[in-house]
Amino acid sequence: MTPSADKRALSFGGDFALDPMAVDFPQGVLRATGGRGIDVAFDFAGVAAARAQAASVLGPFGALVLAGLTPQPITVENSIDFCFNLHQVLGHYGSEAHHVEQLVGLASAGRIDLGPSITAHVPLAEAADAVTRLEQKIGDPIRLILTP
Repeated sequence: MTPSADKRALSFGGDFALDPMAVDFPQGVLRATGGRGIDVAFDFAGVAAARAQAASVLGPFGALVLAGLTPQPITVENSIDFCFNLHQVLGHYGSEAHHVEQLVGLASAGRIDLGPSITAHVPLAEAADAVTRLEQKIGDPIRLILTP
């Protein structure tokens, strides 16, 4: 994580911000969770290495939720550990109409504030530039909203 991503995670309510690239990441997770491991890990990237890392730090009864889409196969490296700890892998597409309705309902009721995750509003005519900004992380964007 970058320092700005760490700061964002903590400002959004995170208790800890760990660098997933750090060699001691698994030990950091154990320290942060009192030796238990993670209850639920979300993969929003669809990257095999991120999935494997998340699965490796799941605690007992832990679940890995796959929201990042990829055609790559899911691999369970150690099925003995996976089964012994009663781990789960769950898929979530998240783009169906009722999901959007749930999100709008939560935002309307003040239960979730998406405002801090919006980096900028960008005119639709500049959509290609917005994609470049996201891909190259120009200006450390989280979300760019296209406007007509």
